[in-house]
Amino acid sequence: MKRRFKPAYAFGAFALALTTVLAGCGSSSNSAATAQAASGSGTATASAPVQGGEFTYALATSPDTLDPRRSGLAVSVRVFGALYDTLLVRNADGSLGPSLATEWEQSDDGLSYTLKLKEGVKFQDGTPFNAEAVKYNFDSIIDPETKAANALALLRPYKSSEVVDEYTIKLNLETASQAFLGNLSQGMLSIVSPTAAKEKGEDFGKNPIGTGPFKFLSWSENAEIVLERNPDYAWGSGEAKNTGAAYLDRLTFKIVPEEATRIGGVQSGQVLAAETVPPQNIVALESDPNAQLFKTNTIGLPYTLFFNLEKKPWDELKARQAVQSAVDVDTIVKTLYLGTYERAWSSLTPGILGYDESLEGKIAPNLEKANALLDELGWVKGADGIREKEGQRLTLHYVDGSPNREKRNDIAAMIREQLKAIGVETEVEITQDIATAVYQNWDYDLYGNSQVNSDPNALSAFYHSTKESERRTLNGLSDPEVDKWLEEAGVEKDEAKRTELYKKVQRYISDQALILPIYVFPYTVAAAKSVQGLTFDPFGYPIFNDVYLSK
Repeated sequence: MKRRFKPAYAFGAFALALTTVLAGCGSSSNSAATAQAASGSGTATASAPVQGGEFTYALATSPDTLDPRRSGLAVSVRVFGALYDTLLVRNADGSLGPSLATEWEQSDDGLSYTLKLKEGVKFQDGTPFNAEAVKYNFDSIIDPETKAANALALLRPYKSSEVVDEYTIKLNLETASQAFLGNLSQGMLSIVSPTAAKEKGEDFGKNPIGTGPFKFLSWSENAEIVLERNPDYAWGSGEAKNTGAAYLDRLTFKIVPEEATRIGGVQSGQVLAAETVPPQNIVALESDPNAQLFKTNTIGLPYTLFFNLEKKPWDELKARQAVQSAVDVDTIVKTLYLGTYERAWSSLTPGILGYDESLEGKIAPNLEKANALLDELGWVKGADGIREKEGQRLTLHYVDGSPNREKRNDIAAMIREQLKAIGVETEVEITQDIATAVYQNWDYDLYGNSQVNSDPNALSAFYHSTKESERRTLNGLSDPEVDKWLEEAGVEKDEAKRTELYKKVQRYISDQALILPIYVFPYTVAAAKSVQGLTFDPFGYPIFNDVYLSK
């Protein structure tokens, strides 16, 4: 049952989510892999790649760590792509392609995968890449001492590895998984140098070593991350046209949280590219002859507000439904994003297997219903309009991170005003220490998160019951029926049956008002016209090995 470069059946809708737009030139492309800079006349131009130069790329937030095993942020993955390689890559059509692994074979029972690895690859510290390196990486992710973050969820249900020979490894699973192979293409499962990881320990994230086209030079906290060309790189995957060493001499990520400063930096020439273009700047950039705009939709879990089911009164369905009926998501998205973001309706984004279109338009603002639900629960409005019950005010503790990524703080402010209408007092806490407030103390009633992913199995990490020793989910949901659907979907080979199982999960989440889906995130980048060859992978992450600077 050898599957060599075979499209993963679960991703038939995957490519539909991908769009890359070039503005400032009147042209567009439907393929993130083929977009090129365009001239003012609207015709794409391509020149021979130029060697040398420094590409400055402004990030909206700072990575938490450059250790893919320990990171929980998408912004980190944007840097990972330059430093590291993955075992497989995801193609624009949703199929899987080779990278550090050249071919793979699944056992008949689905409980193991045997991978052939690329020979002649070396980490940037000289350590040879081989089966032992892969085994170290995956074993360290499931080791509690590593304190792995998203990588652990992506690697499940990995159990162990067997080194067959120097360039062949067998990966054993606890249970069969239709998502596992595809997850090997995700940046948080990038392969790190075992030598450096063992030597640096928890400091590896500040001293990363991979096999990628760029080497780490320095990291100035909250200022910049500097990488330099890896001259030995000669094993590029199918993601980039250039499979050899990068054209650029240096790649510098500037940390610029302020929107106006970040985009103004491109217009003034202080940086050559900047991510997360504010909606109000998109129209201006579309008509700017000196700039170009890239846009690629991301798929996975949309930006979603999660109720903490362990906090009263949000453990009661009617209380959650009241908030669900009071929050006007359409107004929030239209006001803040000016038509540049799509509203989310479900716990999954469009374009992913199993997305349930029937949920679109199902929830609408209804203040009369919201007030009636809270009346039924015995919450009575006081003199100041805030409801009370048994001497307690009806308060919702809404936690969000700083800086104001994608205007998420503004969402909190608008929801606070909307909930006043039904007598709910919203306490908004903006903190830089989300790790402590949310993931350590679980001290919130409502908290927002999203995830880039290519498989609906991503729902398991957010809605499946957890064991006492595991990190709990953002909802804290524990429902045997949901667990059963997710477990069955994780191993189901029939696409239609798998789709229906994930639709059941989405409908349950909606009916139980476990979340407030807000928006689908489009990754946007403004760049100078001198930037050539910038493309994005199907997850929406930039690919830097083709980038060069025209004279």
